[in-house]
Amino acid sequence: MTHRISRRTGALTTTLGAAVLVGATALPAAAAPTAAVHCTSATAGLAEKLTKDITAALANRQGTVALGVYDRSTGTTCSLNSTTAFDSASTVKVTVLATLLWDAKKTNRYLTDTEADLTKAMITASDNDATSTLWKQLGVAKIQGFLTAAGMTKTVPGADGYWGLTQENVEDEQKLLKLITAKNTVLSDNSRAYMLKLMGQVIADQRWGTPAGAPSSVAVHVKNGWLQRSTHGWRVHSLGTFNGAGHDYMISVLTQDNSTMDYGVTTIQNVAKAVHKALVPTTPGVTRYTPTDSPREAFVAVPPRG
Repeated sequence: MTHRISRRTGALTTTLGAAVLVGATALPAAAAPTAAVHCTSATAGLAEKLTKDITAALANRQGTVALGVYDRSTGTTCSLNSTTAFDSASTVKVTVLATLLWDAKKTNRYLTDTEADLTKAMITASDNDATSTLWKQLGVAKIQGFLTAAGMTKTVPGADGYWGLTQENVEDEQKLLKLITAKNTVLSDNSRAYMLKLMGQVIADQRWGTPAGAPSSVAVHVKNGWLQRSTHGWRVHSLGTFNGAGHDYMISVLTQDNSTMDYGVTTIQNVAKAVHKALVPTTPGVTRYTPTDSPREAFVAVPPRG
């Protein structure tokens, strides 16, 4: 059984099998049942704990949430709405960087000084002008080439230079994070190290989201994004990879239909805290990562309306 509070009516929605009820009144046929968190693990009891704790973290939260968790060290995965498409906002900047490095690898060249400056600004400060410059330099054909090589088959680059409207889902974002964090034939080891370095140097007011609750023994790499539009309200997303204390894991959380940016941030951080606590339990009093209480991101390249 799962529960959801409707933003429109404030009523509690309960999903029982395929039946969806609001009080005693059936929802319209177009309303989809609330999906359930699904976890598996090679470690006894961990999947059940994560399923329970993530579900509790999302209890009574409004909006649409998709998430993916993967921990190599325990053979653990979790998913929710993993194929639901979202406007990417600034999270696509990780894909832009990966495309640039993938393309450079094909000709066995280093990034130019200008490219290095642009990529640093794009990831660490979420600079939109830098992103637009690199997006134009690469072109959609090369970006699509990388997506194909990476197996990110459901990601669709934004049209007309509006990279913030790239369509992405958790399944593909988890594929990208797996490429960044383990040896593969798509990205070189040097490229992966460079990406993790930049994602580990994100400026303070953007270090929110999936790092929330990570223990001090774990290295944090993150890229976030948000976007407000007339449809689906605030999209708020966070991608993070974490390694240390015998663990190597990643978390992707994509959300939309949030009333404010801060509301979406809180939803993501509730999930992240549950995941970190379950995967890397620590003794009481051990310092855990506390994200900024003034989360910020940069407005992205999208049309003025929609």
